[in-house]
Amino acid sequence: MLIIDCHGHYTTAPAGLEAFREAQLARIKDLSLPAPATPKISDDEIRESIEKNQLKLQRERGADITIFSPRASAMAHHIGDESVSMAWTRICNDLIRRVIDLFPENFVGVCQLPQSPGVPIAHSVGELERCVRELGFVGCNLNPDPSGGHWTSPPLTDRHWYPFYEKMVELDVPAMIHVSSSCNANFHATGAHYINADTTAFMQFIQGDLFKDFPTLRFIIPHGGGAVPYHWGRYRGLADMLKRPPLTAHVMHNVYFDTCVYHQPGIDLLAKVISIDNILFGSEMVGAVRGVDPETGHYFDDTKRYIDALPLSAADKRRIFELNARRVFPRLDARLKAMGR
Repeated sequence: MLIIDCHGHYTTAPAGLEAFREAQLARIKDLSLPAPATPKISDDEIRESIEKNQLKLQRERGADITIFSPRASAMAHHIGDESVSMAWTRICNDLIRRVIDLFPENFVGVCQLPQSPGVPIAHSVGELERCVRELGFVGCNLNPDPSGGHWTSPPLTDRHWYPFYEKMVELDVPAMIHVSSSCNANFHATGAHYINADTTAFMQFIQGDLFKDFPTLRFIIPHGGGAVPYHWGRYRGLADMLKRPPLTAHVMHNVYFDTCVYHQPGIDLLAKVISIDNILFGSEMVGAVRGVDPETGHYFDDTKRYIDALPLSAADKRRIFELNARRVFPRLDARLKAMGR
């Protein structure tokens, strides 16, 4: 059995990436400054940043492959204009490709998108296609709120998003619903904004008929699905009140949750409420929650041990750890088969 972690971010990127971003942001304030050059980051810097962090933890915790994308909180789609977002996105995605080239057995890419408030999502289609066809990525992170906490975009079920969904279907890739940093002081980024977005996306799917138009579209809602599993009865009841079909038929053929919950009772609830077929192992390690849980003595984001502790059959655990990811990410499955894995 392979252990596939569906949720990893390059939170340990070399300092040259941050220096590029700082120069880019400085130029937003002063256009007389030169546009920053592509950061000069050596292969050795990349190796060090990965080997001492994500790769080390993979080996210690027993994972095999991480589906890897740029740092989510740094996407910051609300900063600058479309050209700023495009330049930053391409730099970040190209760096992920370099990680994969150096560690092809351990990482596979998922791309950031060059979204900006008020800019049609169709403008992001080109970068998705580049990353999938040229860089070999297997999916994308889609931000439902490029405004950074003010929610100025239409719901995910609106036709505003359809040009992008059409390309996702053509390429047969899923999207992880993932917001970025929050510029709204009411919403702490990882403690509130992320969980709000996860929950909001699920409710939007209930209210709309998106999957009638795109029956093969696939989304991963991270962080255990936000508040959804905990309030599953509420959402089943709301679907009934809104004259929507049962959630199993209306939404759950197309929507999946990861296991970035960070405590055993939360994982227990997730596995009890949500079908095993809709759960993908994920850790977001070296991410939002990095410390040691004083109640257990283990790292909060060492999520494999939570799955190991579930009273499930070996077959069900394999679905969470491997088979569901292969099904949701068919390009990953094809790559693994080509590698004999």
